[in-house]
Amino acid sequence: MAVQRRGGRCAPGLLLHSDRGVQYASEHFRAQLATHGITASMSRRGNCYDNARAESFFSALKIEHIYRHRFADHEEARPSTFEWIEAFYNLRRRHSSIGYLSPVDFENQTN
Repeated sequence: MAVQRRGGRCAPGLLLHSDRGVQYASEHFRAQLATHGITASMSRRGNCYDNARAESFFSALKIEHIYRHRFADHEEARPSTFEWIEAFYNLRRRHSSIGYLSPVDFENQTN
């Protein structure tokens, strides 16, 4: 989705931070990254500090959204979580690591 929103192009040197989930390590997914010139960034097994940015995101997601709601099932949680990421985290939530800008504002500032 991120690649499509940017017209199929990515900035040189783009990193994708993820955990060691099987979906991120799959041959198909890694081929898609290579097609777009994206470098995968995964932590070593059992070492969350290797991938602190991804760990920080998932911590914020859990603390600021997931733990504050009671979802009946995955189908109820999915759109709510998507909305939190797309409408709040990326558009409005300020991040100290990027000068207290939202990710979208930071990206727009650097383009």
